[in-house]
Amino acid sequence: ATRIMSLALHDGLNLLAEQTWRTDNNHTAELAPTIRALLVRCGITQADLTMLAVSIGPGSYTGLRIGVALAKGLAAVQQLPLVGVSTLDTLAAAQPQYEDCALMTTVEAGRGRVIAATYQWRQGAWGDRDEPQLMDWRTLLDGIEGPVYIAGDIDPEGEAALQEAQARGVPVTLAPAVYRLRRAGFLAEEALALLAELGEASFNPAHLVPLYVKTKDSPE
Repeated sequence: ATRIMSLALHDGLNLLAEQTWRTDNNHTAELAPTIRALLVRCGITQADLTMLAVSIGPGSYTGLRIGVALAKGLAAVQQLPLVGVSTLDTLAAAQPQYEDCALMTTVEAGRGRVIAATYQWRQGAWGDRDEPQLMDWRTLLDGIEGPVYIAGDIDPEGEAALQEAQARGVPVTLAPAVYRLRRAGFLAEEALALLAELGEASFNPAHLVPLYVKTKDSPE
């Protein structure tokens, strides 16, 4: 969904492998070969897979098309359930509880913009999120009314805006880098929970669609 690409292999109990790296618009060239290499490294074949999960966005329009199309193709050939997980929810799943703070997860949207959603801690997990919103960093930070931790993508423009906001007394803290990295292991955990809750019949790969945050310049 973004310039961060991540793959994980999960057996339902243990995370067997995970690989995360930054790519610059090389999704098409890198994704399929890395999937094959990860399976080989773990001694797994495609026939051994029992479900697939994929990030459905929000994020890069082109990146999402590539990732979702590949996942749907693999799931259809193997007749496997395909679980879609929000990019923002995957980030939230990786966060510890921040005492007396809300959580805001972010995804870069290009042209100095960011997509963000805010979560509250409920019953041992981050939930009750609002709808993702697209805005520039300054507008996002000016709208903060209470203590917030931010986790996710942040570019130099966002970092400068964050430091300026902190200097003005805005109660915002940037989560440690290790928590801001969007990791497929957490996506796998979220997908397993959804599958257990809703059942395989709810995850026909033909019905999965990417989640886009529409703007006036978004492709139709």
